[in-house]
Amino acid sequence: MGNSSIFKIIEKRRSIRSFSDKPVERPKIQKILQASCMGPSARGLQSFRIFIIKDKKKKEKLIHASHEQEYVNAPLVLVFCTQPKRIKKMMGKRGESLLSVQDATIAASYAQLVATALGLASVWIGNFDEKSVKKIIKVSHRPVVILPIGYPNEQAKPKKTKKLNEIVAVI
Repeated sequence: MGNSSIFKIIEKRRSIRSFSDKPVERPKIQKILQASCMGPSARGLQSFRIFIIKDKKKKEKLIHASHEQEYVNAPLVLVFCTQPKRIKKMMGKRGESLLSVQDATIAASYAQLVATALGLASVWIGNFDEKSVKKIIKVSHRPVVILPIGYPNEQAKPKKTKKLNEIVAVI
């Protein structure tokens, strides 16, 4: 089981904060976006929206909105947002406030794994000013994740994880 390619991809994925200027090719972007839409979603409603940020000025503003995280200026920047109207009718308040957030984060997770499989790197950014991001990308949707993606310009550091008994409880 440990030799399966999905496990190799998961083990290889690291947060990279320095990207080369080389643009991400369109076919790779398509694969990343397709994978984002293939993840599990509450009732299959896909209550999320993905925004591709190309404009350099918007990227600069996103750097400030993300508390000066300079790596937001990657060649490819995706912003994953909730789209609660898609789910509210069927799933009520919980769908609107939680399940749409879960849908967006699952989509972003799939994007990260496929980016890794394609030889790209990424970093998950969750620490940002939501109001500023909404204003920058001109949406009413709640931004959940900013995902800079590109070719790595640094060597990934070994990942330290907690032991399973520190995380998992059998009850």
